[in-house]
Amino acid sequence: MVRWLTPVIGSRSGWVALGLMVAVWTAAPSRAAAQAAPQTQTFAAGAGMVLNFVKPDKTADFETVMGKLKEALQKSEKPERKQQAASWKLFKSPDPAGGNTLYVFFIDPAVASADYTVTNILNEAFPTEVQALYKQYVDALANRNIINLSLVNDFGK
Repeated sequence: MVRWLTPVIGSRSGWVALGLMVAVWTAAPSRAAAQAAPQTQTFAAGAGMVLNFVKPDKTADFETVMGKLKEALQKSEKPERKQQAASWKLFKSPDPAGGNTLYVFFIDPAVASADYTVTNILNEAFPTEVQALYKQYVDALANRNIINLSLVNDFGK
């Protein structure tokens, strides 16, 4: 062992400090890699739902961002964005959801391998506004649940 570390590591607090330093050093690459990797949301199972629990005082903000999302999908030059717009619907529940307002994305059929990440789509259409839109979107959300769906039975056929 390095002689100058002996008094530090020989004590209990020295071992704790060393353990914390190792934990920070080993966690740093993972954190950096996670931040560098772009986040995407796909619905590979064929359809999907996202339950957006929105704070009751932030529904107007959420709906504003959803209006920009619709605009981004419709004005995109990418064919998959046009397909997404055609099968992506937003519903609002009239019933309270644990003190929040429930908005549901219903996507059927889902466009295979298309990215449904709201902020990524907004960034494509509104790169100069995306930071403000992101803040407005995140501040409005109390919680989100993403659900992949596979068709089991079509009762109409």
